[in-house]
Amino acid sequence: MHDKNLMHRMAPGRPQQHPKYRAHLLERFELLFTPGRRIDGLWIGTIKEKDSPDLDRVEEALHLIKTYDRVRYNRLIRDLERIWVRLLPANVANFNPALKTCQIDVRFVRAETTSLEQIASAIVHEATHARLMRCGIGYEEEMRPRVEAACLRREVAFAARLPNGTATRELATSGWTALPPDYWTNSAVRDRDRKGRAEA
Repeated sequence: MHDKNLMHRMAPGRPQQHPKYRAHLLERFELLFTPGRRIDGLWIGTIKEKDSPDLDRVEEALHLIKTYDRVRYNRLIRDLERIWVRLLPANVANFNPALKTCQIDVRFVRAETTSLEQIASAIVHEATHARLMRCGIGYEEEMRPRVEAACLRREVAFAARLPNGTATRELATSGWTALPPDYWTNSAVRDRDRKGRAEA
């Protein structure tokens, strides 16, 4: 999950909690009425109309991954079922394991300051969460920093392949190094979620 306060420094993201996941009924209901399209079998949808620029930006970001890191792209379309652009109260992006979905905040996607490289990097990060969970690696508090570090390394490695990836790589790295030691504790995560929901 990418935290709102570090949106433009691309602090890495977290999935929702472990280990047995069940999608909320409301989420499944929302999905039924969310317009979208399929890209190489991967569903991408948004809270707006089907031809929304949101989907165009996500599709272009996926094209970046496919063009410059085909192995990673092939993995993410296996590990994810969908990419859902929606309102996330406290995060730029997160992985929803119950829905096998990379969720991206609609405000992040639409922001003029957000590059396609940043959107692609966020997708790579959350797809790494999906892959780790498929391998049985959870997201308990004590291992959270290591999981996030692994996702960050995938972001940095991906950005290194991009012709215009220097800024994205620097944002990811600086975002991580700026985080305090207790950033990923349960209490800190709950506090950010609570504040983010109040702001949203």
